[in-house]
Amino acid sequence: MQARPQSVAVPFRPLSVVLAALALAGSHAVAQTIPVPAVSPAVERTYAALEAAPLVRKVLADVRADDARSLSDLKALTEIPAPPFKEKARAEHFLSRLKALGLADAHIDAEGNAIGIRKGSGNGPKLLISAHLDTVFPEGTDVTVRPRDGRLYAPGISDDTRGLAVLLSWLKVLNDNQVRTVGDLVFVGNVGEEELGNLRGMKAVFRDHPDIDGMVGLEPGVGDRVLSLGTGSHRYEVTFRGPGGHSFGAFGLPSAIHAMGRAIAKVSDVRPPEDPKTTFTVGTVGGGTSVNAIAGDARMAVDIRSNATPSLLETEKQIMAAIEAGVAEENRRWHPADAASQITYQVKQIGDRPAGRTPPDATIVQAAVRAIKGYGKGTPSLRGGSTDANVPMSLGIPAIIIGSGGKTGGFHARDEWYDPTNAWEGAQVGLTTVLGLVGVQGVSQPLLEKRAAR
Repeated sequence: MQARPQSVAVPFRPLSVVLAALALAGSHAVAQTIPVPAVSPAVERTYAALEAAPLVRKVLADVRADDARSLSDLKALTEIPAPPFKEKARAEHFLSRLKALGLADAHIDAEGNAIGIRKGSGNGPKLLISAHLDTVFPEGTDVTVRPRDGRLYAPGISDDTRGLAVLLSWLKVLNDNQVRTVGDLVFVGNVGEEELGNLRGMKAVFRDHPDIDGMVGLEPGVGDRVLSLGTGSHRYEVTFRGPGGHSFGAFGLPSAIHAMGRAIAKVSDVRPPEDPKTTFTVGTVGGGTSVNAIAGDARMAVDIRSNATPSLLETEKQIMAAIEAGVAEENRRWHPADAASQITYQVKQIGDRPAGRTPPDATIVQAAVRAIKGYGKGTPSLRGGSTDANVPMSLGIPAIIIGSGGKTGGFHARDEWYDPTNAWEGAQVGLTTVLGLVGVQGVSQPLLEKRAAR
């Protein structure tokens, strides 16, 4: 007996979107080794002027001087739990600090992001600078900061609470020195970066602020690398259902767990491309009621990732076909007497992170490369990953992620740690990058271009 057709809840994507993604694949193939760009004369001149300016040198010296005080912000924020979808308390504290440091009009938006805008001198670009509020840790996790052997241990202390503390330090030193940037700086502590947050915070920011011209996000790192590639991902929950029954008395009925097993075996045979890097996994499984029962239900979660949208969509298509084939095979194996005795399945999308990239020769990438070199750190590497920058990259908006400073480790583990030794260096590199992009009145013009009217 043939398996009946399934009604699968795969999200609709307009043909125009798919065709656009395929067109981009031809002109912007993403390699695994990203070339480091040469720094243009204009970028070189801008950073030479910033490095020579007494005001900028004073600001950067104050970043170092503020490092010890900034630890108090880091500890206070770390000890406010911020599980996915429950970032409100941390957002409110971060907002209070933004206001105390001079952004009187800062607010929490409808999605839960804490946002404050430091206006420039006028007619300059608008640059988003951000760090995410949420951590991966569930409610009830002990988030007490514990010093040991020169390190600070606590869940989420580096990913990404350190970034939040650096944003506050930047705001303080800019206001203490009455620095007038040419462009606007949009300070954001955003929600929804981790787990199934699906970048909801950053999606809301770029939906509600279409005039943003670029983004510099902070994530853990000493400040010697630049993320310019956004790895996209789709995640699905697949539920299998059947009649179920006693393992002996009802033997001969198809099993939801067996169907899932067949589907997993076929999924494992999918061969995604190596370049652009594309991956998949069945990350979790569950179901059934007891050892002596034919399973009437089963479920699994599938993660699919790629550095390019066309490869992501093609691999997704193959995986969906593999799941359908697995269910059909289980039904054929047992020849159920009627439709009610067959295994059916449903697919629900639970994660959607768009893929994107900032070209290696983009001004924003050159700016970060030049700033890092200026601190004697050598030529930085360019890398990819799944971060808040995926959103602007997918929209064609220049975006990068850089390190917030300080050695870190144990990400997403309860013994996550942060070493504050010379952490101010990364914070200096980041602020130098930012100042070159937005310009400093009387010192330099913005490198970041204003986008065409939206």
